[in-house]
Amino acid sequence: MEIIATADSMTQAEKLLRAGVDRLYIGNSQFGLRLPHSFSVEELHEIVHLAHEQEKKVTIAVNSLMHNEHMEELPAFLEELAAMKVDAVACGDPGAIMLLSEMSRPIPFIYDAQTFVTSAEQISFWEKQGAIGAVLARELTEGEIKAIAESLPIPVEVLVYGPTCIHQSKRKLVTNYQRIVEMEDDTSKERGLYLREPNDETSQLPIYEDESGTHIFASEDVSLVPYLADLYETGLQTWKLDGVLAESDNFVQIAALFVEAKEAIIEGQFVAEYFVNKLTELQPKTRKLDAGFYLKNPDDVK
Repeated sequence: MEIIATADSMTQAEKLLRAGVDRLYIGNSQFGLRLPHSFSVEELHEIVHLAHEQEKKVTIAVNSLMHNEHMEELPAFLEELAAMKVDAVACGDPGAIMLLSEMSRPIPFIYDAQTFVTSAEQISFWEKQGAIGAVLARELTEGEIKAIAESLPIPVEVLVYGPTCIHQSKRKLVTNYQRIVEMEDDTSKERGLYLREPNDETSQLPIYEDESGTHIFASEDVSLVPYLADLYETGLQTWKLDGVLAESDNFVQIAALFVEAKEAIIEGQFVAEYFVNKLTELQPKTRKLDAGFYLKNPDDVK
């Protein structure tokens, strides 16, 4: 059973490890999408060393939308990761996976092709190419997730807490809009810009730009707290916590709560209502909690 969490700084990484997180998910924004922070190679090395000292693991995001310039620079980055002995990289681009296979010191990879990872057959194909795990699309429902997991020999990662990206474009959409209306403003994640649904004035869809383009998120954060015991019992035991939009210390507290929930489940003492209430207390008031696609009818999603 494994809890994976993103990290937005060296300080937060240390706190998350102390809180009991099993694996950190970090990276550099040149090669990884929607990261809370873009770490330098030197910082990545330091965090990997710190995690390994505590017998924890680190996955590096290499799941960006790869263009020619990425492929030219990626081999050197992968060699740096191999030298620091990262535990795995998360990637879905066949070209990146081919580069991994050609390395003298291959790095294990977790298949992550974003919204495209929707069937066991697809994951099975990449498992035969060496994938040690897979990240499921966040648009899958309960039945679909369980059916995929039951038919695979490798673990699949499920988002149990965090935001869902509902749109990404390589174009700088906010910047283009600002040019049209003749205004100039910060478009980064830290600025805290939002979109609204046309018929819902209370909705807040976070939107920001970075070097990968424009990212738009749903108004709610996914929380599968009520279903954690069921996930565990059906073999879905790789849980992802995404803090890309979270306040740093608050996210550490939330991660600690999921670690507590994991321990309670293993000991047979999990009470869903207790953990639901505790998460509600910690959750920022501007971000509602929702099960995402988990409880939806697959026909409604399609």
